[in-house]
Formats: sequence, structure tokens, C-alpha cells
Amino acid sequence: MVSSPYTGFSKKILLLGSGELGKEVIIEAQRLGVETVAVDRYENAPAMQVAHRSYCIDMLNGAELRRVIEKEKPDLIVPEIEAIATETLIELEKEGYQVVPTALAANLTMDREGIRRLASEKLGLPTAKYAFANTLDELKAAVSEIGTPCVIKPVMSSSGKGQTVCRSMDDVENSWNEAMEGGRGKKTRVIVEEFIHFDSEITLLTVRSVSGTTYCAPIGHIQKDGDYIESWQPHPMSEAQIAEAQAVAKKITDALGGYGIFGVELFLSPDCVYFSEVSPRPHDTGMVTLVTQDLSEFALHVRAILGYPIPQIQLLSPGASRTVKAWEESKSYQITGIEDSFAIPNTQIRVFGKPETKIGRRMAVALNAAETVELARNRAEEAVSKIKIVYNASDL
Repeated sequence: MVSSPYTGFSKKILLLGSGELGKEVIIEAQRLGVETVAVDRYENAPAMQVAHRSYCIDMLNGAELRRVIEKEKPDLIVPEIEAIATETLIELEKEGYQVVPTALAANLTMDREGIRRLASEKLGLPTAKYAFANTLDELKAAVSEIGTPCVIKPVMSSSGKGQTVCRSMDDVENSWNEAMEGGRGKKTRVIVEEFIHFDSEITLLTVRSVSGTTYCAPIGHIQKDGDYIESWQPHPMSEAQIAEAQAVAKKITDALGGYGIFGVELFLSPDCVYFSEVSPRPHDTGMVTLVTQDLSEFALHVRAILGYPIPQIQLLSPGASRTVKAWEESKSYQITGIEDSFAIPNTQIRVFGKPETKIGRRMAVALNAAETVELARNRAEEAVSKIKIVYNASDL
């Protein structure tokens, strides 16, 4: 917990979820004279390490959530993850608290069902065919209807946990087990999605502010099992594709409302731009903006939620990000090789400071700016190759 002698705070924000994205939000907020409070389900989460105060609670417990919020009385409640008692946020918003971007947006995006039904059934956006299942038998019927290959995910999870590609009916039970193990919250419900053969997938960071709706240059990314491995900006798109993508993004973000940045995920095929998902907060693939834009996605988010104007967003350089992941579990580790990665031109490393490693957990990211996206991607990959995680490193 950080104490500050500074007392001239303009506002107070309370962050729900304190991972690596929240850490950058806290830093940007403090640069603008904002008092910061970080909340998460585990101690010493990344954003807690830089916030003025922090709390460790079960954020799915409405009573615990209310207790902390009523104690702190923040000007802004800023969700950074989906696994929150959003019904409590709706109640608190009715009582006068301001939720970013809105309590409805937090509730709809808490699980994939709410946002998918909004996008497809109410807004008419193009999406993959989908179905929901509560049991293994229902899942088998849904897969039979959608066809294989298909994608099976928990309705609520993070960083791709529990997501699998089901390639035949023989894979259904394994996909169900993976979804149950990787899902968050108490729901035993999954979504089955048609497997779309797309050329690429992008994130279109969309900013709603007092200045209107603006867009960052499209970010291309590669995911494995639903979790991002690398991203780059800008991603090559035709003017027609960009216009179509922005139209989809505006329609879904207008429906969610409020101010802030939204990570709108889209699939690009030769004849259509498909809506995939939306996060009403900074997006992990958007970490690349730390080296590509004049204002990162985190700076844009904080300015927007504070009600400040957003100027034209400037892309200063092509760039790329690549994640450093752990492949063992340890409560004592050390990240080495950073000095070797800095021998690669225009490289930056962000170590997240998570208190322990878990299999597949993102522990750091390498960022690179270069003359071309291809060069930046190659450099970021090379930088990651220099970095090693030493496990059980208590004696180092």
C-alpha cells in the first residue's frame, strides 16, 4: 500500500480488478492528480503495488463489494475485469455512484451471453452462429446443430481460459471439462460458436468521450486458446473494411453507453467484418499503444472517464507487443535477461509484478517500435527469446 503526502486530489477512482492493465490505468490516473484505490481477489496484485490504497475481497460477493465502495465513496468505479457482482453495481449506480462506462455495460459484458445477444439479436450485427448449453448433453446437441469445427468457451472467463476448438463430436466432453475448469463465477454454462474462416482478427480500440467517438488505428493480434500472444499496430485494412469496422464498433459502444475506451474484437473475412466480443475497458492487445501512439489506451481511458476532451489520436510509429508467459507454478521467481533484450533497438519491457507464476500466466510483455510492423514483430519476438523466468528463485 502506497501512502502519498499529496492532498490535492481532483477525484477518486476505485479500480475493480488490479492486473497489469489496471496497473497502467492507476499510473495514468495518478499523473492527472487522481486518488486511486485498487481492489482484487488476491493480495499484492500489480495495480495494488502502485495505488494509494488497496483491498483484497471476493468481488463476486455483493456485500463485500458494497462495503468497500461505501467506505471509500469513490467518484468513479472502474471495473477492469468481468468477474464482479454487477447486480450490486447496478444498485449502486441507482444510488448515485458512477460506474465506468455504465453499470449496464459492466453487467452485459460480465459474460458472453449478454453481449452476444445484444450484438446479434438486438443490434443485428454480423456474428458467428452460436448456441448456449448448461449440461454436457445440451452441449452435444448444440455442437451437432452448429457443426464442427466449432469454438467452445465458458460464458465467463478471462485470458482465454477454458476455451477450446472442438473438431469432432469425440472432443465435446473434453471441451466441456475444459470450460468448467477455466470458467469464472458460479455459472456452469458455455457458448458454442461457429468456426469462422477469417483472414485476420483485430481489436478496434474505440473511445467514447465528451469529444464524441474516436478510433485508434486497428490492432492485429494472434491468439492461442483464446489468449493473446502478440499484437501489432497498425493492421493493414482497406478503407472499406475500416469504415465497416468503425460502424460495427460505434453501434455496439453506443448501445453500451458511457465514457471510456472499448476493446472491440472483430474477425475480418473477404466479404464481411464479424463482431466477436467487446470489453468496456483497456484491452490486453492494446498494450502495444504504449509505444505506437501519442496517448496510450490507458491515457485515453483515464482522460475519457474523467470527462476530459480527447484530441485526434496520433499513431507515431508502427509497433508490436509480445507476451512473456510462465510455464510452471511458483511463488518465488525471477525474470532475467532484460538487459540482453535491451540490446535490440527500440525495445521496452514491462514486468507486471504478479506475486506468483501459474501455467500460461502472462508475467511481462516486450514492446517494440520500428519503421515497419514486420520489423517490430521480429524485434519483439527476439526480445522475448532473451527473457527467462527462473522458478523457485528465493535464493537468488
